[in-house]
Amino acid sequence: MSGAMGQTSDAELVARTARGDKAALRLLFMRHHTRVYRFVMRQTGSETMADEIANEVFLEVWRQAPRFEARSQVTTWLLGIARFKALSMLRKRRESALEEGQAEAVPDGADTPEVATMKDDKATALRGFVNELSEEHRTVVDLAYYHGKSVTEIGEILSVPVATVKTRMFYARKKLGEALQASGYDRGWP
Repeated sequence: MSGAMGQTSDAELVARTARGDKAALRLLFMRHHTRVYRFVMRQTGSETMADEIANEVFLEVWRQAPRFEARSQVTTWLLGIARFKALSMLRKRRESALEEGQAEAVPDGADTPEVATMKDDKATALRGFVNELSEEHRTVVDLAYYHGKSVTEIGEILSVPVATVKTRMFYARKKLGEALQASGYDRGWP
């Protein structure tokens, strides 16, 4: 372990957080807040929800740090907490919207003129197609390609077997390839 805060490992920061070190928690927050926020933003499509959940994740880290066993990377643990909180919040919002008869308030997934314009760029088009995938497929693609998580880590975050992750990835890639081809792009990845 180095004396410089910038060189301290994430696992060491969690251990220090578990001992009540608020400076260690602040450093974890500075290192990972943006990653957690972007992950939740892609899950929910809401900046407000992403901001709220990203902050809640670090409150949860404060509470859960003594139980962190370092069987996975800290980022995997953080994204697992974020995913659980995002799914819980989305479920509650859907239930309350349906209870209040506001199903029509659920956003339409149809392309806006801005989205249609952005599809000129293959990478941007691909991100748009990822957003159109089912939640299960979108999540595995997001974790693998935008967060660099392995199949094993994705299984840990989602609490599903590795075989399930591989199956979801296969079908997600197939759907993305078909969407790219249908839009006039070659099937290859950018």
